[in-house]
Amino acid sequence: MANPSSNLSRIGLAGLAVMGQNLALNIAEKGFPISVYNRTTSKVDETVERAKQEGNLPLFGFHDPESFVKSIQKPCVIIMLVKAGAPVDQTIKTLSIFMEKGDCIIDGGNEWYENTERREKAMAELGLLYLGMGVSGGEEGARHGPSLMPGGSFEAYKHIEDILLKVAAQVPDSGPCVTYIGLGGSGNFVKMVHNGIEYGDMQLISEAYDVLKSVGKLSNEELKHVFSEWNKGELLSFLIEITADIFGIKDDKGDGYLVDKVLDKTGMKGTGKWTVQQAAELSIAAPTIASSLDGRFLSGLKEERVEAAKVFKSGGFGDILSQPNVDKAKLIDDVRQALYASKICSYAQGMNLIRAKSNEKGWDMKLGELARIWKGGCIIRAIFLDRIKKAYDRNAGLANLLMDPEFATEIIERQSAWRRVVCLAINAGISTPGMSASLGYFDTYRRERLPANLVQAQRDYFGAHTYERTDMPGSFHTEWFKLAKQSRI
Repeated sequence: MANPSSNLSRIGLAGLAVMGQNLALNIAEKGFPISVYNRTTSKVDETVERAKQEGNLPLFGFHDPESFVKSIQKPCVIIMLVKAGAPVDQTIKTLSIFMEKGDCIIDGGNEWYENTERREKAMAELGLLYLGMGVSGGEEGARHGPSLMPGGSFEAYKHIEDILLKVAAQVPDSGPCVTYIGLGGSGNFVKMVHNGIEYGDMQLISEAYDVLKSVGKLSNEELKHVFSEWNKGELLSFLIEITADIFGIKDDKGDGYLVDKVLDKTGMKGTGKWTVQQAAELSIAAPTIASSLDGRFLSGLKEERVEAAKVFKSGGFGDILSQPNVDKAKLIDDVRQALYASKICSYAQGMNLIRAKSNEKGWDMKLGELARIWKGGCIIRAIFLDRIKKAYDRNAGLANLLMDPEFATEIIERQSAWRRVVCLAINAGISTPGMSASLGYFDTYRRERLPANLVQAQRDYFGAHTYERTDMPGSFHTEWFKLAKQSRI
C-alpha cells in the first residue's frame, strides 16, 4: 500500500518483529500516519494486513529503504526496533544514506548505553539527530501504551514529543508514562536499571511462592487466591497480577497445572547482568539485584542440581526439612510483609545506581519523574511507585529510599515478619537469596558501626594500606606484624 506523495507519513518505523509491529500499530491508531519497513518484506505485508484488520489504520508499508525514507515528512523521524548490537549499525547504515541534515533516528531497542553515545556522535557528524529510547511493557505495552524512556538529543525529542505523549501508557493521576530522560545514553541506562529492578522483583516473588508452596503447602488454587488478594493492597502491580493468573492456568497437554510442568531454568537477555556490572563499576551496593542474577545462573545448572540433590539426600537432606504445625494464615501474612520490605530495598538499590551514574555523567536525572513514568505501561508498574515518586517529591536529595520517613516506618513495622520468613526458610533448607540479601542490605545500612574496622586493620597489616581513626584526624600505619611478634616472645 503506497502512501500518496501529497500526504507524507508523520513518522517511520523500521524493524517489524513483535515489538516493532505493535508499536507501529499503536502510533497509527493514535492518528499519526506511519510508514514501516523491514528487511524481510513478508513482515511488511503482515503489518499492513494487521493495520487493515485492526481498523484501517493509517499505516503504509515499503519494501525498499529509499522509498520508505522518502515517504516521511521533514524533518524525517524514524524509530528502529531491531536487535541490539551490529543489526542497529547495519540498519542505520541502510537508512542514513537517504536521510538529510536535521533528520532523526531513534533506537527503541535494549541497547548498551555507550553504543548509543557512540552512534549519537557519529550521527551528529552527518548532521543527523539521534535518540536511544527504552521501551518497556512487552508486546501488550507496545500495542496499547508502553513506558517510554527517551535519552539523547533534546531537539530530536521535541520533534516527536506530541507522538510519544499520546502513544505512552496514560495514568489518570500522573499523566503519560514518558519524559525526556537526559543527554547521551541516559534513556538506555534507565531502561537497563528498570530491567535490573524487574529481575529483583521476579526473584523475590518466586521466593515468596517457594516458601508458601514448600513450607505452607499451599495448592495452586490457594496461591492464585493469595496473589489475587495481594494485588488489591500495597503489592498491587503487574507482576503480582500475572503471577496470580499463572497459578490458575491448567495444563493443556496433560493433567494438573501448567506452572508445575515449566522447567525450572530461567533465561536472560543480558540487561540484568549489565545492571550488576554497572553497580560494581560505580561502587553501589545492589545485593538484591545481584542475587536475582545469581539465581538465574544457578537455575541454569539443572543437570548438576539433579545430581547434587541425590548426593545430599543420602546425607540426610530431604527437599524440605519439616516445620512443625505451620499456621497458614500467619505465614501468608508474614510472606506478604517480607516481600514488600525486600522490594523497598531492591528499588532503593536501583535508584542509587541511577543517581550515581547521573552524577558521573552530568545527566541531571529526576528520580521522582522516573518513578512516575514507571507507574504505567512497564513491567515493574506498581502502586508502590507512587510512594517512591512522593518520597522524592518530599525530598529530591533523599540519600536512600530507606531514609524516607514513610518507607522507614513501613520497614520498621514489617521487620519482624521479614526476619521470621527468612529464618523459617533457612531452617527449612529453602534458599531465599533475594529476601536475605535485602535484609542484609537493610541491617548493614542501619548500623552505626560495622566490623569494617577489622577488614581495614587486616589491609593495613598485610599491605600497609593505612587506616583512619575514630578519635583523631589523619591517616595511620601500624607495623602490626612486629608488634604481634614482640608480644609472642
